[in-house]
Amino acid sequence: MDDIKLAHNLAKKAGILLQEIRASGNYEGKALGNAGDAKANDYLMTELNRLRPDDGILSEETKDTPARLNKSRVWIIDPVDGTREYSEGRDDWAVHVALSVDGAPTMGAVALPDLGLTLTSGDSIKTPKAATPLRLVVSRSRPAKEAVAIAEKLDAELIPMGSAGAKAMALVRGVADIYVHSGGQYEWDNCAPAAVAMAAGFHCSRIDGSPLQYNQKDTYLPDLLFCHRENSAHILELLKDMS
Repeated sequence: MDDIKLAHNLAKKAGILLQEIRASGNYEGKALGNAGDAKANDYLMTELNRLRPDDGILSEETKDTPARLNKSRVWIIDPVDGTREYSEGRDDWAVHVALSVDGAPTMGAVALPDLGLTLTSGDSIKTPKAATPLRLVVSRSRPAKEAVAIAEKLDAELIPMGSAGAKAMALVRGVADIYVHSGGQYEWDNCAPAAVAMAAGFHCSRIDGSPLQYNQKDTYLPDLLFCHRENSAHILELLKDMS
C-alpha cells in the first residue's frame, strides 16, 4: 500500500472508530474526549508501527522522543483535532495523518468524519474560486487578533469554526478563503492540513511568509496563513504592517 492510500485509510478508519466510541454512550463530556484521543491514538500508532516500522512518528497523544529527529520520513498525527468539538457532538473536528519528508509537509490526509469526507494530498482537487466578499475562518472561542484585523481590512466575512483541520479544509471545500492563525499551534495541528491545502493549490506559510517546517526538535509551530495564491502577497503585506 502506498503512503497516500495508507494515510487515507488510517484517517478514515480512525474517524469511524471515534464515531463508534461517541455513539456507544459509554462516555460523555471530557471523558468522551479523553477516550477518543486515547483509542484513536492507539489505533494509529499500532498501524503505523506495523506498516511503516522504519519511519518516525510524532503524535499529540504519545510522549515524544528524540528518535524521530534522525529520520527523513516522519508521520505526524493528531488522532482528534478539535477534541472539544468532538465531545460536544459537533461536526467541525478532524483526524490528521501526515508524512513529513526532510521537514516538508509532503503528504497528508484529513478526515472530517461527521461530514463523510476524507481529503488527501493525492486527490485531484481543483482550487475553488475566491468568493466576494472573502470569507475568513476563525476560532469559535478565541479569534486571533491578526485574523480579525485582516478581516476588517479586507471587508471579509468571519466564519467561526472549531478545529484547525476543519478550518483548513473549509478552504479546500470552497466554503472559506482565508485561514490566518497566530494563537499558537503544534506540528500535529497543521501538517496534514498544510499538505492537503498545498496540493489543492493554496498558499501555505508562516504569517511572515517563511515555509512551514516539520519534524523540528521544538514542535511548537505558532502561526500560519492559508489562502488563495492570488491574495497571498497582499495579506502577507498586511500582516507585516501589523507586526
